[in-house]
Amino acid sequence: MSFSEFLKSDYFIALWFGAFSGLSLPLGALVGSWVKLSQRTIAAIMSFGAGALIAAITYELIAPAFERSGFYPISLGCIIGCGVFVGMDQILNSQGAFARKSSLLVAHLRSKKRKHVNNIIAKLSEVDILRALPPEEIQDIVQRVQLRSFPAGTKIFSKGDTGDAMYIIQSGKVKIDKHEAEAINIAPLEQGQTFGEMALLWREPRNADAIAETDVKTWKIHRDDFNALIDASPRLKEAVSDLADTRKRTGSIPHSETDAAEWKERALESIREDNYRPTTVEIKKAETEGGGTALALWLGILLDSIPESMVIGASLVGSKISAALVVGLFIANAPESISSATMMKRRGSKTLNIFLMWLSIMIIIGLGSMLGNLTFKTASHSTHSIFEGLAAGSMLAMTAQTMLPEAYEQGGWLVGVLTVLGFLAALFFKG
Repeated sequence: MSFSEFLKSDYFIALWFGAFSGLSLPLGALVGSWVKLSQRTIAAIMSFGAGALIAAITYELIAPAFERSGFYPISLGCIIGCGVFVGMDQILNSQGAFARKSSLLVAHLRSKKRKHVNNIIAKLSEVDILRALPPEEIQDIVQRVQLRSFPAGTKIFSKGDTGDAMYIIQSGKVKIDKHEAEAINIAPLEQGQTFGEMALLWREPRNADAIAETDVKTWKIHRDDFNALIDASPRLKEAVSDLADTRKRTGSIPHSETDAAEWKERALESIREDNYRPTTVEIKKAETEGGGTALALWLGILLDSIPESMVIGASLVGSKISAALVVGLFIANAPESISSATMMKRRGSKTLNIFLMWLSIMIIIGLGSMLGNLTFKTASHSTHSIFEGLAAGSMLAMTAQTMLPEAYEQGGWLVGVLTVLGFLAALFFKG
């Protein structure tokens, strides 16, 4: 095939239209790098793009494949495409690709915070005094736990000090010295063990020194924070009062009848979802510090783009290019690159590097479109439908998992309106 023949071929047309649909990626990256768009504006563009993409998927992928081969090939492709996208997305996000989109970043921070809360609750469930209290009422103590570090040799508190906090050891060893007349060998406390817990209930003098035998990290719960919880919960206040009365009568704290696993489960069930939501400070810190390699980010972006590139080329087999599909993808791609470029800029990435990253994705989309056309020239109707379903499932999963959550996070009610308008816009181009 001569070069002039190549320029007239379906392969080149597929390459050109694929590159055009991805052109909004480097253009959006420049906008995100140079222009400080508000989060609400980005959310508006993203929701409009999501609506356009849903329309393009429905009418240009699902409907033709359904008419050609029926339900089963398209449904099989959708399931496979969704599974592959979700699985690969999870793998890449674990390597830091979550930093490519703010919605993924928030989801990562939420998951990280959930694990932290679960870890804290598990440690609290092993403290006898706390396990004697109602777990449903103590959930907010998690938000008041402070991480404290002590270099080796530091005296954390001294014998005779008024108890003002309890500690849970995260790492390291703590020596407890009771200043006994005769030397008594007391094994140092290690990870997961607690000390000073009586301070939460009574302001009694410490009966020993606590010394960091090695570098130590602890979770600290201050008595004032614990008292704030008591004041806000009559039920918790009553439970603490009962413990105090029992200790006054018997000289000891009764053993809780609730085992640690049951207490932990009840405590976790009562935790409000808001407790897992990252704060604005945590989000901004993560945006500036990042957390993933450039390769992980690039692969994550590529994962979002592969299905659309192949399906553009495949859609040209035996028919004309769909303007609705290409325009829908063009619109949907822009906010993705704007959002990612904005985040990458906050992390200190250079504008040129950001632009080249997205330009490379545009080129790959074009080449992928040409490959899709070559691959499916001789494919059967069922094979073609399975592939279109695979692309549709992947793009639907991407839209639901990354685009719409990110848009709604910043756009609120406006997202619903603009998603519908984007859907109608894609239908207009189809007509």
